[in-house]
Parts: sequence; C-alpha cells; structure tokens
Amino acid sequence: MRSLTLGLFVGIYGITATTAHLAVFTKGMWCENGADGTNVNSDDPVTPLYELEQDQWWFHAVNGCNKRPPADGDILNLPAGQSITLEVAANQGVTSLSFGGKYATAWPDGHNYADDYNVPTCIISPNMHTQNQSMAAGTALAIAYVSDINQVTPSNLVVFSVAYNTPWKLDTTYQVPAAMPPCPEGGCICGWGWIPNGCGQSNMYHQAIRCNVTGSTSTTPIGAPQAPVWCEEDPSQCVNGPKQMLYWHQASGSNIEVDGYDLAGGPKSPGYNMKCGFRNGAQDDIFTGSGSSASSSSSSGAASSPSPSPSSSSSSGSSSSSSSDSSSSDGAAAAADNGSGVSSADNSASSTAAASSSVDTPTGTSAAVAAVDTSAPQTDNPSPTPSPTPSPSADADTSSASSVVTSASLASGAPARQCRPRVPPVKRGEEDSAGVHRRRHRKARRHHGDVY
Repeated sequence: MRSLTLGLFVGIYGITATTAHLAVFTKGMWCENGADGTNVNSDDPVTPLYELEQDQWWFHAVNGCNKRPPADGDILNLPAGQSITLEVAANQGVTSLSFGGKYATAWPDGHNYADDYNVPTCIISPNMHTQNQSMAAGTALAIAYVSDINQVTPSNLVVFSVAYNTPWKLDTTYQVPAAMPPCPEGGCICGWGWIPNGCGQSNMYHQAIRCNVTGSTSTTPIGAPQAPVWCEEDPSQCVNGPKQMLYWHQASGSNIEVDGYDLAGGPKSPGYNMKCGFRNGAQDDIFTGSGSSASSSSSSGAASSPSPSPSSSSSSGSSSSSSSDSSSSDGAAAAADNGSGVSSADNSASSTAAASSSVDTPTGTSAAVAAVDTSAPQTDNPSPTPSPTPSPSADADTSSASSVVTSASLASGAPARQCRPRVPPVKRGEEDSAGVHRRRHRKARRHHGDVY
C-alpha cells in the first residue's frame, strides 16, 4: 500500500515538476489519455511540432495522437453566439479530465504564480514561450464541416475564434460566432492551434477535436479559407474573410514564411493576432458573402472537402455533450499591450490593427489571397492508477533562457525589414502556383534557433 501511494505521488509530482509545453484538453479531443489511451498523466498532445513533414505534424500524427479518437459520445459543443471555456495545460493530469481535477490550479502546470508573472527573458515554467501575458501570441479554434477526420485539410479548416494574450492561465475562453451553421450528422471536426511569439523554438501546436454547433439559427455556409499573410506594417494587406490556421516552420505544408523584424524590433513571428490579420474573439467575417477583396480574387464558395490524407484514420460519430460557458479568468493584459504581443508605443504605425484582450468583433480589412488546396494527413477510460509522466517532449526545447534574443535587445539597432520573395519569385500581394504567400526564412536568425 505504501509503495502504491509513493508511486502515485511520484507520478503526480512528475506532472507538475517538469517543464512542458501547452495544449488544449477537453472532452471530444483526439489523444485524451495519451496516444495509447491509458495514460491519465499524458502530455502527448503537448509535444512541439517543428520542421516535420505535413503527414507528421497534421493533427499531431508524429506520435499517433491522430489515431486516438474521442470516446463515443464525447464531443465539444459550440453554442452559436455564446462562449466556451477550454483548459490549456502542460499535462492532462493537471486538468479536470484527470483525478477529478484534484491537481488543477488556475495555471497550466498545477502551480501558482502572481497574476503579473513576468520573466524578461522567457517564462519557461510553465513553458508558455512568452515574457508576460501581454506578449502571449494568441490561440485559435478552427472548424471543418465534415465528420470524418480524414477529410479535413488546410483548405476546409477555418479559424472561427481567436483568444488574444493566450495561452496564459488554465481556463481560456473562446467566442463562437452567432451565424455558425449546424454541423453534419456525426458532428464537425475542430482544430486548436498556437504559434509562440518567439521566446524559444519557432514551433507550433495543432490538435483535433470532435465538435458540434448548437443553437444554430443560420444556414449560411462558411467560405473557403485563405492563407493568412503578415500585414503588421500595412493592415490594408491583411486577408479579409475566412482564413486558414497558421502552419509555420515545417518541412512541408507551411502556409506562411516571414523574414526580418516586427515593429517592436523583434524577429517576425506569425501568430493569431493582428500581425496576421486575426481580430480578437469571434471571426464573424468567415461566412459566404461576408468577405471582400481589394487586390485579388477571394473565394466565395463554401469550404470544400478534399480527398482524405494518407496518414490519419477515420473517427466514429459522436453525440452531444455539454461544454462550459463562462467568462475568461485570464485577467486584463498589461496596459501597454494592444492584444497582439506588441506594445502600443511600438505599434502606432498600425493603430487600426490594435485590439484589447476583450472581444473585438472583426470587420475584416482588405486584400484576400487564393485558397490553398493541400491535402492533409484519432478512448477507453484510463486505469485509475496513473502511470509516470513521460519527460515532456521539450525534446528540442531545452536550451537556457539566457541565450534568447529578446525584443528589447533588438529594438535599439535592428531595422525593420520587409519580407523578401522566395523562388519562384513572388511579390507582395501575389501568390505562387500553390496560392501561398511565401517569404524567405533566414537561418541566421539565432533567436528562432533557441529552444525550450
């Protein structure tokens, strides 16, 4: 009995003592209880995705998360016109999904910190890839109106909600557009994503969730999404209307590349904020006919369902279950923050893009780009006795914080540079044969070589 108790303690200690990354944990997610379906301490969805082939990073196939579908009946409900609150954490063991929430706190790793938590170099415990809340890059939810995960691709997975200044605390609130149409029988497939704002390795996070829109009063379909572009310097170049999720720094399948420095003086890093045209809150411009284009044609048809990808397995249909609907506990961001990880003083050149951490219903700006049509590549209840947590896959994320080049250190001498075209040549506002706005990535940017 004593050894069992000791084992439980060691397992739980491993949850909170390790430096992990962050992912969303909710009923309806793929990879609940880990890729093998038995680990209530799992951090499998938390593994960073970096320089992988598309069939490996898509819905976290690299460690089999896309093969572990939710249990029958588990689904994330999306109440049209309301909000949902999800848990973003370093490990399932510190969420309400495990141990009855016994080890959960207000923070993602089960510990407690001051509300004004700030580390000038980089917060690495929990590993949020930010210096403080005002610099958090933003997270997003997207939806595909298909019930089979094999049919989800970048060209039908549309961002519908963005939460500025996240990830931060455990509870993260997302606004659902009021005009969301109902899902097909069996529900929809949602995606959750995050790209950190520098402060460590330039990785990303991408998860699948079975979801269902409730309380629909509209049948207007969502339009085909377009690849976002970097538009901090000129908001008129932001993509208007439905947008794809951001896919960055992968061996294949990336849909955005940036070069140079942002207006704050730090290396450019795409994120779910106005630097890439994402407004805070519900994305109300995603429906057919709601977007327009100033300099290139936009797609007005409903998002298509391209052919299945080779590396994911189909999921079974699910029925509805309840989701939480509460206000965010993240608290207000720092006064100097504009909601996109850039101080107001440094962002005066793009004041139209500024937004607070409160909900900001988007109206869109202008130039749209052609949609990308690239193919993409799912639980039994766990044993009540947890298994020890595997070391966080911070695999490549372990170098010291002292090596990070911060925005402050670059602001004094680094001129802002425009993105340069890549082969084949493209100009700003134009796209290559795949319809993707591409920018050269300079390997010399040591900032993005640092990892945690």
